[in-house]
Amino acid sequence: MQLVSVSIFLGFIAGKATGFAPSLLKSNHQRTALDAEKKKVVVIGNGMVGQRFMENFLKLDENKDCVLSTFCEEPRAAYNRVRLTSYFETRNPSSLTMTSDFDEEGRTPWYEENNVELLLNDKAVSIDTKAKKVVGASGKEIDYDIAVMATGSYPFVPPIPGKQRPGVFVYRTIEDLESMLAYAKENNVKSAAVIGGGLLGLEAAKAAKDMGLKSHVIEFAPILMCRQIDQGGHDALVGKIEEMGLEVHCDARTESFVGQDGTTDNESMSPVAALRFSNDWDDLPVEMVIVSCGIKPRDELATECGTIEVGERGGIVVDNNLRTSEESVYAIGEIAVHNNFVYGLIAPGYVMADIAAKCAAKDLGIIDGNDIPEFTGADLSTKLKLLGCDVASFGVNQPKPEDEDVSEMVWNDLVSGIYRKLIFNKAGTKLRGGILVGDASDYATLHKLAVTDTETLPDNPAMLLPPPSARG
Repeated sequence: MQLVSVSIFLGFIAGKATGFAPSLLKSNHQRTALDAEKKKVVVIGNGMVGQRFMENFLKLDENKDCVLSTFCEEPRAAYNRVRLTSYFETRNPSSLTMTSDFDEEGRTPWYEENNVELLLNDKAVSIDTKAKKVVGASGKEIDYDIAVMATGSYPFVPPIPGKQRPGVFVYRTIEDLESMLAYAKENNVKSAAVIGGGLLGLEAAKAAKDMGLKSHVIEFAPILMCRQIDQGGHDALVGKIEEMGLEVHCDARTESFVGQDGTTDNESMSPVAALRFSNDWDDLPVEMVIVSCGIKPRDELATECGTIEVGERGGIVVDNNLRTSEESVYAIGEIAVHNNFVYGLIAPGYVMADIAAKCAAKDLGIIDGNDIPEFTGADLSTKLKLLGCDVASFGVNQPKPEDEDVSEMVWNDLVSGIYRKLIFNKAGTKLRGGILVGDASDYATLHKLAVTDTETLPDNPAMLLPPPSARG
């Protein structure tokens, strides 16, 4: 059994990067002479996927011979970004921790308990695949036998004039939320616009509402969440959202963020005061703008390295084992491009973390690896509660126009605000997918029927259509 050490960099995290403080780079962990002899795995990125890789990898090392060193760009260790909006309920970062409660330095006992050296407020700034070395902003250098790129993504900010203004934020980290709260308090902000009506945008709208702000959702497409729902689902969702006091503006063509001084350029630092549209719309007065309209993979390390293949639209190209063009380097999560596709959901990232951990363990002789599955894609089905409203989609939820094997059933309860579309094959013998808005309590059952071949439909498939709340 070979001894292995794992070093984890919390690489590039979306939002404003924090500079490292030398006083915080001190580790509470003591290295031994034995540690220096062990093989090293450097995980660049300690977000949710990087953390899951580490946990999976350690479980494979049954003799607990691994030593871990963790470089963390943010001022605290890994936390749950999926639940970021819930931060407003407690204002306590520990409510989001991936391990256990944070101490005042942003550490958790998990790292010490698992023999992990945690270095906060540092980030990976270069990787040399020839020398097999990763360098942190603090100057810390880590040699590796296996490197895992898990740098994630950052918010995509469209080139809208005025995006540099005070009062314009992205929605990605706890620090982003704290900055919004501070700005709103200092400037007596009453209203905010969220640019983006997808999953992230609606979460950001919830954040604005939780700050007590009048919130506007600004969406370029004709409907909200256009990748998950259709027009009927949109209508039901908008009804629920507007009941909560939010306003939805679709087909919006945001032209600029207007400053308090009336300027619409890329230089003025006058605080944001309104949105201007190229539509024939009046300006929308707002005192804060939250941009949440997509993500971009954080592939700077790979691009600057020059030896790791990067996709045409960004991200690191991987094969079915999550290996990059460099044999000793893996990529997982939102940074990975598999078959020209970037997976922006956490569930596929966890699948990648599991497979990559097994492949890395096999490379290092920890396991024999004869039955390691390959990553051939992932189920994009999802169930969420957005602004208090159930929203779910699964399977083939929006068949392509050329798909002829389609038979649809629709439930549209305008009074209760519940919309459901189930998509069967033309023969009615197989549930292929669906959209659920307002009541998704039977999502697990319907999802299983759609994505597996072991479940059979009831004799009358129409019995699946009514929401559980309407079945008596």
